[in-house]
Amino acid sequence: MENKLGNKLPFTEQLPSNNRSAVKTQEIDVPIQNKNPELKNPFVIPGIRNVKIESQLNSNYSFDNFLEGDSNRLARSAGMAVANKPGGTSFNPFLIFGGVGLGKTHLAHAIGVEIKEKYPEKTVLYISAEVFTQQYIDSVKKNTRNDFIHFYQLIDVLIIDDVQFLSGKAGTQDVFFHIFNYLHQNGKQVILTSDKAPVDMQDIEQRLLSRFKWGLSAEIHQPDYETRVSILKNILYRDGVEMPDDIVEYVAKNIKSNVRELEGAIISLIAQSSFNHREVTIELAKQVVEKFVKNVKREVSIDYIQKIVSDYFQLDVETLQSKTRKRDVVQARQLAMFFAKKFTKASLANIGSQIGSRDHATVLHACKTVDNLVSTDKQFKKYVDDIHKKLSL
Repeated sequence: MENKLGNKLPFTEQLPSNNRSAVKTQEIDVPIQNKNPELKNPFVIPGIRNVKIESQLNSNYSFDNFLEGDSNRLARSAGMAVANKPGGTSFNPFLIFGGVGLGKTHLAHAIGVEIKEKYPEKTVLYISAEVFTQQYIDSVKKNTRNDFIHFYQLIDVLIIDDVQFLSGKAGTQDVFFHIFNYLHQNGKQVILTSDKAPVDMQDIEQRLLSRFKWGLSAEIHQPDYETRVSILKNILYRDGVEMPDDIVEYVAKNIKSNVRELEGAIISLIAQSSFNHREVTIELAKQVVEKFVKNVKREVSIDYIQKIVSDYFQLDVETLQSKTRKRDVVQARQLAMFFAKKFTKASLANIGSQIGSRDHATVLHACKTVDNLVSTDKQFKKYVDDIHKKLSL
């Protein structure tokens, strides 16, 4: 490495490597049961007696670089159990769910990679729900639906990412139902990821949802502060970069939303430092984090606000939106309207229509009531502060 920061000589830096080879393609013998000797592979590989199945796993996503913390311990431990005994645990199907950028896809790949290392003879396939849907549509157009089903019935470990994208697609859900049943009954492993829990999935058939709940549903939460620090230190170690602890801690404190954004911020910091030949300081970290946080700041939806307020007061959203005039429900409803006005760009009329079909005057009254109560009622002020923190995470 060339050293331009001083008059020192060029130097060599030892970078650790994960020493993992790419996941090998699996060859299997296809049993010929129908008159047509060809089995058409939806991955556009010519259908022949010996079909090569590319697992589509990314070997960089491993358990080694999936750091454990309180936020993901259950999901990671269950994933390890599945990897050690695919199809042989009660975690079948294994559904991993959680918000954006928290490591669902990473964990799903890690399970697949581990299974391929331990059981090279097993056929593992990773696929997104979008691609699965597109393949099914193509098979219907080409009149090869049965070949499509037979192909997926050959898989030992099927990993489907973002399964919530199946919502509203009745045909794809139907074919997935048959594939799922076959695999489950024959002791094959099914791993699913989703951005929401099965109970929150909409427009998905009840028979499919009940099967999603058969095994284990493990949620990955936002990482806590200690886990965020560990993740950053691991990224720096992996890239062979040294950085002062106070800067690592500053980034971890200020970027809380998800791991992807955390990684993006530290990479931006390394790039700023190396390309501009600047020393990494707290000032530089503040500049990078400020830009980064501003760019990724998302608008909170009215639905999300209603869910947070309902959960806080241990109500369900239907009660919040109902016509009831019970004091605790009315207060919760007024808080939802207040925060919808504060956190979204929606008009008063729009807020009212989404929170129990009220008019704009009701929303305006709710906002004034909350403002008055905050200055006169300590307990109510605590409600507002607590919910504000939850919505600002």
